[in-house]
Amino acid sequence: GVRVEEDDVFRQTHRLIVELVKAGQVQGLRIDHVDGLADPAGYLDRLRSAVGEDIFITVEKILGAGEDIPSRWPVAGTTGYEFISAMSNLFIDGDGLRDLQKEYGLIDAQSADFQENLRAAKHLMVERHFEGEVGRLTRLASAVAPDIEHSKLTDAVRQLLIAFPVYRTYGHDGPLGDQDTAVLDTAIGQARQHVGDQDGLDLLGRLMRGEIGAAAAFEFRTRFQQMSGPVMAKAMEDTLFYRQGGLLAANEVGGDPGQQPGGVEAFHRAMMQRLARQPMGLSATATHDTKRGEDARARLYTIAEAPRLWADGVSRWREINRHFLTVLPDGPAPEPNVEWMLYQSLAGVWPDELDSAGLEPLRDRFIRYAEKAAREAKLRTNWSEPNDAYEKALTTYAGALLSDPVFLRDFDQTIKPFLAAGCINSLAQTLIKLTAPGIPDIYQSTEQIDLSLVDPDNRQLLDLQTIKNTLERDEGRTPGTRKSRIIQNVLHFRRDHAPLFARGAYRPLEIKGSRKHHIVAYARSLDDSAAIAIAPRLAFGCVDPVTMRISPDFWQDTAVCLPADLARPLRDLLCDRRCGGESLLVADILSAEDVALLVSSDGRS
Repeated sequence: GVRVEEDDVFRQTHRLIVELVKAGQVQGLRIDHVDGLADPAGYLDRLRSAVGEDIFITVEKILGAGEDIPSRWPVAGTTGYEFISAMSNLFIDGDGLRDLQKEYGLIDAQSADFQENLRAAKHLMVERHFEGEVGRLTRLASAVAPDIEHSKLTDAVRQLLIAFPVYRTYGHDGPLGDQDTAVLDTAIGQARQHVGDQDGLDLLGRLMRGEIGAAAAFEFRTRFQQMSGPVMAKAMEDTLFYRQGGLLAANEVGGDPGQQPGGVEAFHRAMMQRLARQPMGLSATATHDTKRGEDARARLYTIAEAPRLWADGVSRWREINRHFLTVLPDGPAPEPNVEWMLYQSLAGVWPDELDSAGLEPLRDRFIRYAEKAAREAKLRTNWSEPNDAYEKALTTYAGALLSDPVFLRDFDQTIKPFLAAGCINSLAQTLIKLTAPGIPDIYQSTEQIDLSLVDPDNRQLLDLQTIKNTLERDEGRTPGTRKSRIIQNVLHFRRDHAPLFARGAYRPLEIKGSRKHHIVAYARSLDDSAAIAIAPRLAFGCVDPVTMRISPDFWQDTAVCLPADLARPLRDLLCDRRCGGESLLVADILSAEDVALLVSSDGRS
């Protein structure tokens, strides 16, 4: 929202930044919330001119389904929220998710309807939280067409904002591009279903397309485009994600819980598009804005693989903890939908080993999270008008979950297979982030297992010395040590073979055998260099809860098929084992570690 389109504002706000760049102290810039600017393209052109062509620039831009970053922006790519969405689509079981949503609907049918709840959340934003901005847009539109009733224009503005399927369009002083035109046409089509009189909506369409030359028309277009993003963000990320909790792992910035996951084929398509459109964009799995830690999310993916087991557990836990509920004039607290959310959130942060000494700090973190989640949901309490009675009942319930020995034993026993499968997802997600198209972004403190909750819980200090000491002592085969070693080994390899990952092709590999749906494999290749990533998926029930390993017997006859040019002597970078040939048995490849990165054993990458 800073008015960097004004020359003096740009100079004043960027003086130090430009000085640091020119002094060689800063090599890259991350532009937060670029959609909040009046003219993102103009700003990025000016920034690029100020800092030079060699400075790495990424933008925080949340892409909707099928949406691309504008091609003329002089940036390397986005900060990577669409990569998180690709991970969700790969690791969430689509059939199981449908069953889970049915179970969730039995708990709270109203909350289970994602699209209707998104519309309701947007309605709340435009009527209450952004009422002043809607009024300003209406006055601008009225200045262009004073003959249209003010109330009709207000309704048209509200409904168009609610109907927008992505964050914004990027028209400035010219016509809309093809992608933006399609977005606007879709939004207008949706808005027409909710607007009685069409004259106001027709006017807004002309204003947004830049067909009217008045100063008020230009101002309207600029401010509407700045407004549609915050409406989407506040409605989806900061409201609906706390109201609708069928599978919390899907409720992530950049994600769309209303869409079914596409599996391996959709993942491969997404990565090939990523290589074509932003090969140097960031590949994120955690940021300061993500709703939970990357490994907590990887763990919660597995709930969709055992929806009935999870739903039975929730029913049992609600009964065990029923005496912790508080009856308030407006209903029980917490309500069933919130109970479902709390149990999933607790599973995400649950320690691998239940330790009474660790319960107290976990309880404090969990209580703070419950309060924030309820306020963000804006149903029975909110930030501006806290409902003290409700919040006390909610936090009492949340704290009691970590005090009742009967519940603790049952919960711990029930979620062990979810924790075990989540460990495999964590390793697979880490390997993919490090080798797929893009530049891996490792957020502070995620070098080991990251089971954090939403901010401020995820603002942890980076303790590299402890990680270094742990790796040097090789203290067992804990999930955190396994993850850190993968990061260490693959980053060293990337450093030594940078062209392979900057320009190398992305090649999906065929999987054959009885467990082929449980594997994702691809090669990165450039000239004679190649690296082959092999990772499991959908591992629930297949992991030993003690060793956190998949037994080689599980894989049976499953094999990764290599094209002739890759059927060469290979070495697994992660465990220094040799292999080769046109068909690689997964049982052999993953016998020492549950993920593999195969590189040439003759010294070529």
